[in-house]
Amino acid sequence: MAAKRRTRAERRGPAAPAAAPASAGPAAWKDALLLAAFALATFLAYRPAWNGGLLWDDAAHVTRPHLRTLEGLARIWLEPGATQQYYPLTHTAFWIQHRLWGDDTLGYHLASVALHVLAAILLCAVLRRLEAPGALLAAAVYALHPVQVESVAWISELKNTLSDALFFGAALAYLRFDERRRKRAWALALGLFALALLAKTVVAVLPVALLAVLWWRRGRLEWRRDLLPLVPFLLLGLGAGLLTAWVEKRYVIGGLSVHFGLGPSQRVLLAGRAFWFYLGKLAWPADLVFLYPRWEISRWAWQAWLFPAGVALLSCAAWTVRGRSRAPAAALVFFGAALFPALGFVSVYPFRFSFVADHFQYLACAGPIALACGTAAAWWARRGEALRRAGAVGAALLAGLLALLSFRQARLYTDPETLWRATVARNPGCALAWNNLGVLALERGDDAEAERLFSEALRGDPSYEAALNNFGYVLARRGRAAEAIGWYERALAVWPGYPDAHVNLGNALFVTGRPGEAVGHYE
Repeated sequence: MAAKRRTRAERRGPAAPAAAPASAGPAAWKDALLLAAFALATFLAYRPAWNGGLLWDDAAHVTRPHLRTLEGLARIWLEPGATQQYYPLTHTAFWIQHRLWGDDTLGYHLASVALHVLAAILLCAVLRRLEAPGALLAAAVYALHPVQVESVAWISELKNTLSDALFFGAALAYLRFDERRRKRAWALALGLFALALLAKTVVAVLPVALLAVLWWRRGRLEWRRDLLPLVPFLLLGLGAGLLTAWVEKRYVIGGLSVHFGLGPSQRVLLAGRAFWFYLGKLAWPADLVFLYPRWEISRWAWQAWLFPAGVALLSCAAWTVRGRSRAPAAALVFFGAALFPALGFVSVYPFRFSFVADHFQYLACAGPIALACGTAAAWWARRGEALRRAGAVGAALLAGLLALLSFRQARLYTDPETLWRATVARNPGCALAWNNLGVLALERGDDAEAERLFSEALRGDPSYEAALNNFGYVLARRGRAAEAIGWYERALAVWPGYPDAHVNLGNALFVTGRPGEAVGHYE
């Protein structure tokens, strides 16, 4: 029986050395120093973005003036639509931060980096609780990988860093419950999970992730032991996901007449391609950009079917090798489940500009990172002393390389113009980037340059309502109000409820002697 039990334990994946007691002395100090070192390296890697300004929709996330009171805080929680997305815990964090440092972006950026570091440390704790090898390396890679820069350096994505820290905290609490079956640990896990959902609902994947981990540990799942305690988590996650989908449809994309136009087969093709895109950026983080070119998805191109076919083959391979190790299948389930909301089966507003974005895999990447680092650490642990030392040096070099790549990527977030210029350099058809460059030109009074930039935006997307409205606005500023009217009307044809276009159209009608029509748009 002893030999049989040992074989079953080996099947869950590479075994880690037995955990040392908490009072291990030098070993504990060494771990603490290593954690402090990668935390410091993470803060330094993001140094170029510390004072970065507001980007894209940051102004809609950083608490707006009418919500900065206690009454505004109540609206954040009780009134869907009061904020751009109904993530009340995230917007409460923004509300508190505005009380602390006002409009100074340094505080917002340092808070986001601190939460990112905390999430990495909690990931390390979760992996160690599971006795998975390479926990510290996985945490360092998670913290320093350049695909994380978009989530950490972009103020709006506080929802990612905050929800992930709560996600790993909930996972750690649940694993403690699973080992000792204490109700207090279960209640703590459920509470942290609820808070995580209020920060961003992508963390609804937690019960699926926990089931994958429990299956990895034991090789089987039992209803009373494994599934029943997670039913409240599943129901809570499902409810939060449905609420977010409703808010997204009603308040974010519901008023747009532009549709994504993807049929069921195209969504399958998109999901397959996006899956490999994200894995590819993890393995080789080159040419990262804030907005990637938007793919054309054709079900008639046979090459496009290779992507979902590859996902199916990879899934079969992971299932086939479960007798030797269940780790690949568990990591694949986590990765796919965490990515699911961004794979194209559900339409989200960013798909208007690109079907993929680095911040979509902020949580999901923890699965492949843990698998790769655990496999490498287990392999090196079986080598001789000299090779083990070489492995430690290699891990340090990898962390250093990732920190340098993140530092270089973070430089793009020093100011909005730098980010948008870098975006159009790698994605010349990005209408949003051209439009935002035009807005910056307007702010510095260069109307001729603004008109050129808005034209570039409309060349990339003739139905982009913001560029249509802005093109009309710059024409009106240059004394061509009558000509501007048509552009405002085109913007309203795309988004009938567009407030800025209604105001601008009212102004243009008033100036051209049509005050009666202007009143309707003001109203």
